[in-house]
Amino acid sequence: MRALADPDERAAESALRPTSLAEFEGQPRVAEQLGLVLAAARGRGGVPDHVLLSGPPGLGKTTLAMIIAAEMTAPLRISSGPAIQHAGDLAAILSGLTEGEVLFLDEIHRLSRPAEEMLYLAMEDFRVDVVVGKGPGATGIPIEIPRFTLVGATTRAGLLPGPLRDRFGFTGQLDFYDPADLEHIVRRSAVLLGVDLDPDAAREIARRSRGTPRIVNRLLRRVRDFAEVRGSGRVTRDVASAALELYEVDSIGLDRLDRAVLVAVCKRFAGGPVGLSTLAISVGEERETVEEVAEPFLVREGFLMRTPRGRVATPAAWAHLGLTPPRNPPAGSPGGAPDPGLFA
Repeated sequence: MRALADPDERAAESALRPTSLAEFEGQPRVAEQLGLVLAAARGRGGVPDHVLLSGPPGLGKTTLAMIIAAEMTAPLRISSGPAIQHAGDLAAILSGLTEGEVLFLDEIHRLSRPAEEMLYLAMEDFRVDVVVGKGPGATGIPIEIPRFTLVGATTRAGLLPGPLRDRFGFTGQLDFYDPADLEHIVRRSAVLLGVDLDPDAAREIARRSRGTPRIVNRLLRRVRDFAEVRGSGRVTRDVASAALELYEVDSIGLDRLDRAVLVAVCKRFAGGPVGLSTLAISVGEERETVEEVAEPFLVREGFLMRTPRGRVATPAAWAHLGLTPPRNPPAGSPGGAPDPGLFA
């Protein structure tokens, strides 16, 4: 379920995005704060302050950037930090902006250092300095650029340099969604997709969506496919459960990789602690995949703990897998002796 979407999938996701702050559910505080910023800018006839959006993937950062442009009736230009490798790349983008345009930079923490330093000047003074020539004869030519709004998105706000972070006039932290909010989202998406969805089925899909709108919409499309091919087209709770079981999404949203990690820690390593590299090898995945894809949800749900000596399964993990924890838990695990490494 984590594979990159094909063009049809991406088109479907785009069609399901809210187009205004009034339609944007699940982040009421951020929506209200951002609405005030935009309303004030419209009242002054000016350009909104630069906006920084942070939070895990799939929570609506790109959608909010599109909404900002729509609310301001301004054009939107989209790029990303990894795509801008040189200061010249950024200069070309900035010099082509129009007055009031919204520039969305995804994964802004991955900007190169030269581009980042150019962005400081552009955000504050709305100009860029282009260097012509090399060596002692090099000359900096200042180029004025129209006033614009930069919307930066990051999944790792801690990696943003302080000088860049401080230049944003508004910072919004997006959190995982409640099941009730996800249920509203899946019902809205079902209407847009023309899916006949029972209320119980909507709750079931929302419950397994890991607090993420992108996942709830993806699961809805897979359940729709199952209902059309193997059922009558109507999505009931039983149909939704059967479809999600087929796609290896369990009752609380754990997928194949999540369960493989928990099974490895509990069965192969007696609950831990086990090092990340060893754990990755045991499940046949890269270290980064385990650390960045599986672990955040498992830690957030209380199934896994990170300790100085490695990863440790919690009693909730043993219970979810239907296993009995060892009578003598390893040192450093829940209920075990204190980890001697903590006092070394």
